[in-house]
Amino acid sequence: MAQQHDLKLAGKLRDARALIFEQLGRTVVGQTETASQILITLFSGGHALLVGVPGLAKTLMVSTLAEILDLKFSRIQFTPDLMPSDITGYDIIEQDHETGKREARYIEGPVFANLLLADEINRTPPKTQAALLQAMQEKEVTFGGVTRKLAPPFFVLATQNPIEQEGTYPLPEAQLDRFLMQINVGYPSRQEEELIASSAAPAAASAHKVLDQREMTELQELVRAVPVPREIIEAAVKMARSSRPDGDAPDYVSKWVTWGAGPRASQALVLAARARCLLEGRFAVSADDLRYVAAPVLRHRIITGFQAEADGIRPDEIISRLVAEAL
Repeated sequence: MAQQHDLKLAGKLRDARALIFEQLGRTVVGQTETASQILITLFSGGHALLVGVPGLAKTLMVSTLAEILDLKFSRIQFTPDLMPSDITGYDIIEQDHETGKREARYIEGPVFANLLLADEINRTPPKTQAALLQAMQEKEVTFGGVTRKLAPPFFVLATQNPIEQEGTYPLPEAQLDRFLMQINVGYPSRQEEELIASSAAPAAASAHKVLDQREMTELQELVRAVPVPREIIEAAVKMARSSRPDGDAPDYVSKWVTWGAGPRASQALVLAARARCLLEGRFAVSADDLRYVAAPVLRHRIITGFQAEADGIRPDEIISRLVAEAL
């Protein structure tokens, strides 16, 4: 009976994927690859860092997805003067006019949402960036000695501009590791850009709801139940371990990498491959699923050194070699 329920849910996710892209296409031109990777992140129950220049519809895509998936949406514009309480919330003192008694009342911050867009997250100091760490990892917020749970599901999608570095604060490795994926948002194709250029700015189209919060939570649980062959797990672990510049690393990793992916990367690879498999309408993870998620899962977890910069080597090139050797 449970198996039939799981198969029914898997079919619903497959059908929902097509409807999500249909609804998203009414507002956003192109960016299919970006949307696919965001959906993998959401159904994995993880967080994503979207890296791309301004004007690529990152914010519009995220807010539209929140509407399609019936998620409470919140946006924070990160700036140098942003304080941790601007994210988590704060206490205000209220006075009862009848008794004269004063009491502190907690005002929830924008983090109390289902889908939080952290816009230009690297524009705020590390102290404020760290205010998101507990929410991203434990799905809770502690303020004034009181811990409050965040309502499930909870996701953080953060954006970052890769070309403007003045006045920015690089994300610490501990925070980068909390992101399931780093999704590189590219320019549209020539045909897509011509379509964008030829049309006047459209009025905001209302997207139809495809799933609700309860269904999202059920599908996240289903993702974690997808069977994974032993060889896929071994390949994921091999990729992560081979990225570390120690005695077991390939020569090119020892030459180019300063810091490799930790054990959380192995878990992320398997989880993201499970989600991709279900979204594609299958119920068994394949090597293609692992190959597809490898770069977005690993690229922000591999820190290259001066020699890689001198040789013009980027993390994605190293990941391509790791994938080829593991699969």
